[in-house]
Amino acid sequence: MANDTKILQSILDGQVLIRKDIKEVKEEAKKTEERLTGRIDKLGTQLSKLEDDAPTIDEFDNLEKRVTKLEHPQFASN
Repeated sequence: MANDTKILQSILDGQVLIRKDIKEVKEEAKKTEERLTGRIDKLGTQLSKLEDDAPTIDEFDNLEKRVTKLEHPQFASN
């Protein structure tokens, strides 16, 4: 009878350790998720700011025309 109690106690101790390990893994996964979510949010903000600063297609085309005008001999210093 005492031997059975020791076996049951060992099983219960093992289950407690497994639950503790699972809880630690869940907590670590939650920390990692929060950290990654924060990084993704920062990257999204940075991308939106870059997009605001980027020229539109029309602005880009006009820039090419302006550069072409500056390449004419009357403006070239060489």
